Order: sequence, then structure tokens, then C-alpha cells
Amino acid sequence: MGYDVNTIFQIAGIGIVVAMIHTVLKQMGKEDWAHWVTLIGFVVVLYMVATIVDNLFQKIKGVFLFQ
Repeated sequence: MGYDVNTIFQIAGIGIVVAMIHTVLKQMGKEDWAHWVTLIGFVVVLYMVATIVDNLFQKIKGVFLFQ
């Protein structure tokens, strides 16, 4: 596949940053904001993974349907 380790590092970096922001906001007593930050981080990572899976399915489709 054309993907290298950079994508894994990007997802891990987003996870670490979101976890740090979540912890800081929770310590400040703003738990609602902390949950929103976690949800937004999850949506961003989900979009990245969905894009990768879509590319994978396109390649599989191209191989088996000779497109």
C-alpha cells in the first residue's frame, strides 16, 4: 500500500493532544468542554480512517474488476 508510518503517527499525535486537552479541561472543572474536545478528536480520526478504508476498497475494486 502507498501508506507509510506517518498516518499512524498523525493519529497517535491527535490522540495524545486530545488526551492532554481533555485532562486539563477536566481539572479546570469544564467537563462538558472536555467531552466535546474528545468527540471532535474522535470524529477527525474517524474521517482519516474512513478515507484510508475508502482508498483501500477502491484499490480492491480496481484489482478484481480490472478497472
